[in-house]
Amino acid sequence: MRRPLFPTAPCPNRQRGRLRLGPLLALLVLAAGLALAGWLMTQPPGVERRPRVEAPPPLVETLVVAPGPVAPELHGFGRVVAEREARLASRVAGRLEAFAPGALPGRVVEAGAPLARLDDDDLALALREAEATLAQAEAALAMERGEQQRAQAEYQSFGRELPAERRALVLREPQLRSAEAEVARARAARDRARLDLERATLRAPWRGMLQERLLGEGSEVGSGTELVHLVDVSRFWVRVSLPGEALAWLTPATEAAPGSAVTLTSRSWPADSRRRGELLSVLPALEENGLQAQLLVAVEDPLAMAEENRGAPALRLGDVVRLTFATRERDDLIALPAAALRPGDEAWLLDDRDRLERRPVRVVHRDDRQVLVAEGLAAGERVITSPLGQPRTGMALRARPPVDERPAGAGAASPSPGEERP
Repeated sequence: MRRPLFPTAPCPNRQRGRLRLGPLLALLVLAAGLALAGWLMTQPPGVERRPRVEAPPPLVETLVVAPGPVAPELHGFGRVVAEREARLASRVAGRLEAFAPGALPGRVVEAGAPLARLDDDDLALALREAEATLAQAEAALAMERGEQQRAQAEYQSFGRELPAERRALVLREPQLRSAEAEVARARAARDRARLDLERATLRAPWRGMLQERLLGEGSEVGSGTELVHLVDVSRFWVRVSLPGEALAWLTPATEAAPGSAVTLTSRSWPADSRRRGELLSVLPALEENGLQAQLLVAVEDPLAMAEENRGAPALRLGDVVRLTFATRERDDLIALPAAALRPGDEAWLLDDRDRLERRPVRVVHRDDRQVLVAEGLAAGERVITSPLGQPRTGMALRARPPVDERPAGAGAASPSPGEERP
């Protein structure tokens, strides 16, 4: 049989069979991919497990307890006041004629120095009148004494003894006593007039500084009118308030022994300038606002006018100064930094196993720098001074070596994980 010259087209039924098999294979491949992806997502990642590394215990600063003679530092602020001041008044009436040339505010006047002078013309006349009255009384007394001598002679010539009462009258004894009394009265009036004349000049009763003139020249003054304000400059007081428990560390002055030494400083003074004082007394009344004890501190030569105080700062009335008191030492106390005392008056200790121990203590004094402990600690124990973020009793800690035992050039060690830097 003869083949055709050109091949014939494929049968339509065979082509349709190939088209149906392709989509089926694609669906099978997609389903297999989805199944593989789902299986991979359900499997945990293959991570290599390593042993857990424990964090080192926190590093803390410690202080070895060592009892010894310690004393607290007591500070306070006080105001400078005058120990003695006076408003000098005239004791006689008159016109204020003039102040003395040296009686100027801010000038120091010596005891007995004249301060002011009143018009004394009337007082001088009164003195002359009193002197005349005295002379008259003395003359009358002399005349009476002559009369008594004459009566005495007549009585003796009479030759007869009289009773005591009649004899006194005959001898003019009452008249003599009256004349003597008049002389005494006239002499007192003369002395009073002389004293008033002296008082016309106002004088300083003691060495001091003139604070203020209270009247002007030419003013009419009466007895008791104040003329000048005078302040004693030999010693000033400083009134300071302290808590009541601070008195146990201080010693007020007595007649036999001086009081606690006090150092005074002020921001208005040159750098490193200071003055010395002495605790004079403790006042009986508490301060009204804070109910604190009030103390008086005495400062000699407050204006630094003496040779030994040349160049020292001067205290002025009304100044506010800072006072540091020298306190008594005690041998049975333990001094700790203020940071070592925890809330509730307890201390954190590092025991022999390097574990944290919390212990209550009895504090007898505390300030911004240190605390003094009377009970709760023993010699040789280690007190933790570093802060801790989450302290727990029994937690493991590491003590930082002392500075002198650290390697040369080594600074402060970096804090361990979970530890706060001191």
